[in-house]
Amino acid sequence: MIYTRMAVVIDHPHGYRPLARLPKCRLQSYSHLDPTMFDFTHNITHPSNLTPNFHRSYSTPCLSLATKAKEEFESPNPRIEIISGRKAPMVHALVAEVAIALASGVKPKPVSSGLGGAYYLQSRKGNTIAVVKPADEEPLAFNNPKGFAGRMLGQPGMKRSIRVGETGLRELAAYLLDHDGFAGVPPSALVKICHVTFNINNSTSTSTSTSTSSPPFKITSIQRYVEHETDAGDLGPSGFSISSVHRIGILDVRLLNLDRHAGNMLVKNFHGSYAAGVAELIPIDHGFCLPESLDDPYFEWLHWPQSSMPFSETEAEYISNLDPFKDAQLLRTELPLIRECSVRVFILCTIFLKRATNAGLSLADIGQMMTREFIGGEENWSILESICMNAKAKLDAESTTNKSNQVKDEEMFAFDQEFDDNVDTNVNDDALMHPASLKPPPKMMKFSAIDARLARLVQECDIKDGCGPILRSVSFAAHNNNHDNGVCVSFEEIKEEEWSLFLDYFEELLPEAFEDKKSTSLFKQRLGSSCEF
Repeated sequence: MIYTRMAVVIDHPHGYRPLARLPKCRLQSYSHLDPTMFDFTHNITHPSNLTPNFHRSYSTPCLSLATKAKEEFESPNPRIEIISGRKAPMVHALVAEVAIALASGVKPKPVSSGLGGAYYLQSRKGNTIAVVKPADEEPLAFNNPKGFAGRMLGQPGMKRSIRVGETGLRELAAYLLDHDGFAGVPPSALVKICHVTFNINNSTSTSTSTSTSSPPFKITSIQRYVEHETDAGDLGPSGFSISSVHRIGILDVRLLNLDRHAGNMLVKNFHGSYAAGVAELIPIDHGFCLPESLDDPYFEWLHWPQSSMPFSETEAEYISNLDPFKDAQLLRTELPLIRECSVRVFILCTIFLKRATNAGLSLADIGQMMTREFIGGEENWSILESICMNAKAKLDAESTTNKSNQVKDEEMFAFDQEFDDNVDTNVNDDALMHPASLKPPPKMMKFSAIDARLARLVQECDIKDGCGPILRSVSFAAHNNNHDNGVCVSFEEIKEEEWSLFLDYFEELLPEAFEDKKSTSLFKQRLGSSCEF
């Protein structure tokens, strides 16, 4: 049997320092990356372009090279390097296992299900270790192996509020934010894998055939494979424990998961016996969380009976201890490529979860307030979106008032200054008696300016180029709005100094919305709507 060499990377101040050579494969230490960054999209097929001086790319993951990077990079041996997630627990052990497997000659095994490119990585004994998803093989990405290609990294993806090539970042974000493994997200990281064959579409053909030449490396998410009996789609919800449903739901609300379907909840402890409330659920596939705007989420658990049950003391305490601002700083530090607008969505949703739980709402109530409704064949704003619109209206009203007062002060100062100048220059009394001899005051800002600034919060997402402003009226009743063109609520244009004030207004509006929701839920219970479950 032939064995090859494999490197697992760390950045030391002195470069790559190898550990003791193992009998059959060489491993190097790993944990941190060199601060020198470069844009991988430019060099992904041009290894000769690599030099010691690289630049940081804003829209794509950044990589690192240490002193011996070029020699290691040009080596034909398989190689894996942690890009992000090196501080996360259990990530190092996962990467080490994968490194040993690749060094022993194991090839990635394509996963047939799903819309994106995904691969199983197995040990020499055939046990599945991990699942990897290359960034350039995501749905709609240019190397997608399943016929869903055509866009470049950074363009709008399957969900308009999540860009192509950035789902791997969100897989890691979900793991980092699942404190103490509360929801059970498997260990995840973002890595660079070199000299391992993945899919490359033939650029000279309209087909998605695999090219004979492979790029020197690919950026990919990696997640520990979890042994399981089936997924939630094969079973009815009554077999799942209340705790599993609640914990996954809490995570989904915090991250505003747009794609929590039955297929990405794995079932454990089923053992072929359908005993009520015994099976445990493991959440996977979090690439469509943390959107850049308030999009319409999908929660499979929304109408499960478990979601209508009150939170346990342990769950309520966990929610109470969540610190959205501390977690936001964790995202900015560990995943700086996640845009600030996504971080703001996370902050807002976590605050919403905490306040709703304190108000006594159930998981089902919270999920319903975040989800848009279809009435009469038309889609309407969610209650959460309406609250945000009203909070922004209050913010803009105060901003307009402050600016109007500032204009008045400037006008009065200008008048006093001009009056003094006229007196100093000995202007005759007739001139002082005629207002026409004075400069006209500046025009006052009209209150309608609120509408112009309010339009910054509401954006219409174009499937190709982004968003443009559009006006909508809002209230807790979520007036009728047409979402066919991808209308979304974004916080990107809110200035940093306005963000805290916006959150204050947002929280002020929550009690009224929660009371309305509780009244509505009580009315439905009296009608016997529990049969929906």
